[in-house]
Amino acid sequence: MTYTEIKEVKGKKYYYRVKSIRKGKRVEKERKYLGVNLTKNELSGAERLADKELIFLNNILTDKELSFLKEIKKKYSKQPRENLDNRYEAFCSKFTYNSNAIEGSTLTLQETANLLFDGIVPAKSLREINEALNHKKALDFILSYKKDITKSFICKLHKSVVKDTLKPYLENQIGNYRNLQVYIRGVEIVPPKPKEVIKEMKLLLSWYSRNKNKLHTLVIASYFHIVFESIHPFVDGNGRVGRLLMNFILHKNNLPMINIPNNKKHFYYKALYLAQTKQDFKPFIKLVLDILKKDDFLF
Repeated sequence: MTYTEIKEVKGKKYYYRVKSIRKGKRVEKERKYLGVNLTKNELSGAERLADKELIFLNNILTDKELSFLKEIKKKYSKQPRENLDNRYEAFCSKFTYNSNAIEGSTLTLQETANLLFDGIVPAKSLREINEALNHKKALDFILSYKKDITKSFICKLHKSVVKDTLKPYLENQIGNYRNLQVYIRGVEIVPPKPKEVIKEMKLLLSWYSRNKNKLHTLVIASYFHIVFESIHPFVDGNGRVGRLLMNFILHKNNLPMINIPNNKKHFYYKALYLAQTKQDFKPFIKLVLDILKKDDFLF
């Protein structure tokens, strides 16, 4: 059963969408905040979006998938500390290579590993070299960060990712939400206008705070990434920052990080598109699960 609940405080009406879920003999209620003093049309639109979210995200993982994730978490917790440095270097090299390659970098995996851990500089553009070095620093940052996601954390992460890679006239955008309109190549989706970015990111962070202990970590990480990419809060580096944030959420909750292979880029973009335009999150969840199943080691 799903319905809208109204709470009036000091003359203001606060709207919540409520879904009742029976678990055995108990009935639990999950609430999603819709807004304050909404018009009839605003309320109707907010209710439709909330219903999709409450239904899909709560039931998106099957029992078999939940069991698999439980086993992965158990296996991950038993990884030997003795080879942690070796696993870190291997994962960092692959993750940096693939995340940058998805965005167009021409460095090979071997060139990336040699640059990051042996200091061997390839004959590639300075921008691509800085992108690789920056990505490693950004990964190290999220591994050492002990608090939770905030605007400040996201902006610091962006600064780390794009330092010395943007054109001079965009340097004032480093570590700041964009004040320019951006577009996503190859799709019809247009990110929010600059004046809407702060509000949209506040809503995303609020959603994260409300749901991080209610939904499965994999669902939280995936949904956060999907919405972050649809907002595109920065002038550049959104994909790399978004994938780092997804891995931060997984790592913080004792699940292995994922490395989306460049050769799966088409499936990755298609899954993002379906989630953003059709509210169909299953393909993205399936992609992440498949990557976890096929990874030869966990980090």
